[in-house]
Formats: sequence, C-alpha cells, structure tokens
Amino acid sequence: MTKRDKAAGGVPDGGPSQPDEEAQVIVVGAGPAGSAAAVHLARAGVDVLLLEKSDFPREKVCGDGLTPRSVNQLVRMGVDISAPGWMRNKGMRWVCEGNQVELDWPRLGSLPDFGLTRTRHDFDDLLAAHARTAGARLRTGVKVTAPLTDRAGNITGVAASRGPGGEPAHYRAPLVVAADGASARTALALGLERDASRPVGVAARRYYRSEARTNDPYLELWADLRCPRTGLDLPGYGWVFPLGDGRVNVGLGTLPQQRRRRPVDLREALEHWLARLPADWGLREENADSPLRSAPLPMGLNRRPQYRRGLLLVGDSAGMVSPWSGEGIAQALEAGEVGAEIIALALARPAGPRREHALEQYPAEIQRRWGRYYRLGNLAGDLLFSRYGFRPILHPRVMASPPLLRALARLLTAVTDEPAHDRIDAILHTLLRLVPAPRR
Repeated sequence: MTKRDKAAGGVPDGGPSQPDEEAQVIVVGAGPAGSAAAVHLARAGVDVLLLEKSDFPREKVCGDGLTPRSVNQLVRMGVDISAPGWMRNKGMRWVCEGNQVELDWPRLGSLPDFGLTRTRHDFDDLLAAHARTAGARLRTGVKVTAPLTDRAGNITGVAASRGPGGEPAHYRAPLVVAADGASARTALALGLERDASRPVGVAARRYYRSEARTNDPYLELWADLRCPRTGLDLPGYGWVFPLGDGRVNVGLGTLPQQRRRRPVDLREALEHWLARLPADWGLREENADSPLRSAPLPMGLNRRPQYRRGLLLVGDSAGMVSPWSGEGIAQALEAGEVGAEIIALALARPAGPRREHALEQYPAEIQRRWGRYYRLGNLAGDLLFSRYGFRPILHPRVMASPPLLRALARLLTAVTDEPAHDRIDAILHTLLRLVPAPRR
C-alpha cells in the first residue's frame, strides 16, 4: 500500500480479478436506514446489493416506538401497517412529579395522526424482506470489513467475510451507502471520524409481560427519574411502550453527564424507577421477558461530511439520532429515502465531476432538513438535558398549560408541517430560522 493509499483510507482494490458480485450501489447494513435506502433505490431501477452481517430475525436495542414521522416513511415505502404485529398509539403520556398529561399526536396535513410500536426483532426483518421484494439483492451473513478504493481513494466496493467460516469476499460498486449503525466501521475506514464534541447517549431496555399495560393507547414517558447513588436528576427519561402482544418495552435513555458527576448505572437506575411503579403493572423480575440490553445513541449529526469519495452515510453511522428525544428510526428512514433519490439522479450522469456534484447535494440536503434543528438540540442537551434531565421543561406550570405542552411535544418529536399548518408550526419554524446554519 502506498502512502497515498494510506492517506485516502480503505483497502486498495486488487484490480480486474472477478468480484463475488457487482452492483451499481452497495448498501452496508439492513437496519431501517439501509433497508429504506435499498427499497427506494430498487424502485428507481438501480441495481442494489444489500449486505447484512447477521441473519434475520435478530435483536436490536430500541424503544420500539415509532412517531408519525416514522409511520409516514413506512407508508411511503409501501409497508402494510395494517397487517398483524403493529400496535397503534394515539400519542404520548408525560409523567413528572406526580403530574401526568396525555397528548394526542396532532392532525397535520403531511403526517399521520398516530404512531406505532413493533419490536426490532421482526421490524428489521420485515423491512429487509420488503427491500428484497422491491428488487434489492439481500445477502445475510456477510460482514463488511473495509471499503475498497482505487489509487485516488475513491470507493470501488467493499471487502467482506461471509458465512460461518468467514470466507473472504469482494463486492464491487462505484457507490456505497454506509448503514452499519453506531460502530460506523465503513465510515471510519475511510477516515470519517466522529465529532467528539457531540454527545453519544446510551439506551437500555427490557421486555416485561404486562397485561395491564400492553394495550395502552399512549406511549408513556417519565421525566422525574434520579440516579440512586447521587440523588441527582437522571440526564434523560424512562419509557413504558405497549406492544399489544402481552408485553411492554421498558427502558431508559440518557445523555452523558457533566464530567464531575459519576457515570449512571443504568441497571440500578432502572430498578430504582421500577420500584416506584404500581405493582399491578407487573414490571417485576418474575415477569421479565428478556435480559437488560443497552446500546449507544450517536447524536446530533456527529459525523461529517455525510458524503465523501463514493460513500454516503445514513442513520446511526452519521450520528442522526435526535439530540432532543433520542429518536433515530424516523431520521434513518428519511435519510435512506433522501440518499436513494440523490444517488438515482447522480447515476443518470456520467461518472466524473458532474456525478460528484450531484452526490454532494446529499449532505447539503441533510443540513437543510435537520441542521438548525439539531444544532439547537445539541445546545439544549449541553446546557439543560445533560445536567438536569427533562424535569425542568416539565415544570408543573408547563404541565398545566396545554398550548405550551403541545408546542413542546412538537419540538421534541419534530412532528410539524412544512409549510406551517397552525400557529405552533409557525412559531417553531420561526425559532429554527433564528438558529445560525451549522457548517457542513
């Protein structure tokens, strides 16, 4: 490998040897972001190869809650959300300091007025199968180990190991979509480092059998949680999400705390919180239906640029988890669609500067959609959520004001219309326009 190759990142392509498979686009990872990209690419007539290291179905740590933004993307993909396995919800129930308020999802012109829940165990399987039906070539048990590059450092495909024996394989394409989650191995191999100033949260969840809560029409969130050892506010919130199959998804999501504080023990914090909940909910050890599992939440668009030398980043690999709420699926699905549309238009141009100019529109579009919203959320996380959790914004006076609560809910979940549907939308759009545009 030459010094130039090392600086470019990736593994030099071995040349004209026969690859295992070729495509116009390779998508690495068949989670929500990767499957969404593959669906939209295949529908646009692009020859797409979808590589997934695991076999389906598989576990993923998640709250399993889908806001109307996520539901909208599923509908756009053509997923049948009326089939068995989906649990609809009317909105959110916020609980803080003995007060609770139920907030229905708003009726907007561009988004559904309901949310959904479904476990990631079969949600990802369903989306990957949907991508295959759309025309993508799905290959499971294929672990991508590095991007392949030419002498100029441009993507030419990926190197991988496949099957139980880890047989080496090469897959070639001039464009690769990195949807390989928080590890972001493909992006890192090409030199796309995470912005260390942006937070990486942590989520922990566990399933419980609970007939009392499994059919609750609201997603329940608790803001007044404390760290058992310090008595300080937890820098995040807890949730109880109904699944409609006799179980609930119970978990905690936290941001990094100030350095002077001790790290949060999520298991201890969860047990401390569950002890406060009514006994008839059944959220006790004897009703647990899974071990406690945790995962990182890369937030705030913490990896830039989202396109470089033939590699597009979508979902967690680009740090697209919302710094406001910890939600990541809506952004992953939306980024998959945006990336697919831009790739399809780029491939209509000849390889070279004109195609590159088209592909450079991807990070520009991501910034247009989310840049200011995430920048404001990052600031809120630094100054408020990481220090005091969500308790201050759910002050009793706020909880007693329906207009304030509705505006807050729309801000935290990004459930708004463009152009503005009502006064709340108009206020939020004006607020975001006042935020300086972040650098790309």
